[in-house]
Amino acid sequence: MAPYPRQEPGLGEPKPVSNPSPRLFTWDEIWFRTAQGDPHREKWLVIDRKVCDVSQFIRRHPGGSRIINSHIGQDATDAFVAFHMDKRLVRKFFNSLLIGELAPDQPSSEPSKNKLLIEDFREVRAAVEKMGLLKPNTFFFFLLLFHILILDTAAWLTLLYLGTSLAPFILSIMLLTISQVQASWLQHDLGHLSVFKKSEWNHFLHKFVMCHLIGASAKWWTLLHSQHHAKPNCFSKDPDIDVHPFLFALGKKLAVELGVKKTKYMPYNHQHKYFSISEYIYLFIKRLNILPLLP
Repeated sequence: MAPYPRQEPGLGEPKPVSNPSPRLFTWDEIWFRTAQGDPHREKWLVIDRKVCDVSQFIRRHPGGSRIINSHIGQDATDAFVAFHMDKRLVRKFFNSLLIGELAPDQPSSEPSKNKLLIEDFREVRAAVEKMGLLKPNTFFFFLLLFHILILDTAAWLTLLYLGTSLAPFILSIMLLTISQVQASWLQHDLGHLSVFKKSEWNHFLHKFVMCHLIGASAKWWTLLHSQHHAKPNCFSKDPDIDVHPFLFALGKKLAVELGVKKTKYMPYNHQHKYFSISEYIYLFIKRLNILPLLP
């Protein structure tokens, strides 16, 4: 395949031209210009058949750079729809990112993707939206928050008035455990911006529940969990499965690579036995960014 001409490094916005017709791209050109491992590769992605250059925008993206990086050279339409509440507002920024569109003979998604599966997914989403299943019951979530606060208060009062002997201590643990489990799922929905219509309200209550009731970082959770949903179960892009090769050998291809390199960190043939314990220890260390500091 003949090489395509490259843009000068650092240029992310198209120069104005006299011809109003948009530049047409093929998937082959997009793949070539965004090839992994190329130090001069472009950062292009496709949304609704529009080709966007996010080279300059990627560091200013409110959702972080990693989510966009995970879709470089790919169709990001479904991720765009899922992650943005006010799509009309976000689309106003498109003009500064657009560099063209897919040629008429090109499919809307990469040829390697299952077209029928994509169509089925979008039909299901349209049906879910039409049925109103994405409209939350705000009263339910406030009731859940009240329930959590009552349990937290009851756990504290139990120790305050009944003392710290074994029975009150166990009762307090039970109350606090139920409260923490409920709070973890409440912060999950708030972190997904799925409780209120305005993202600011979701962020505010998410910080209260996650930071004050649970004692963890709301920003840390949002960045990692958004990456998980952007590319679920995709190795090196989903931090929730970033357990290879230190604890587990994932899939056939990665396991074969370990065998060829004669690399072994754990008894992988027994990984199904220690999975339920070691996975959470590893993810805890990984998510706290402690792992890179270990010898």
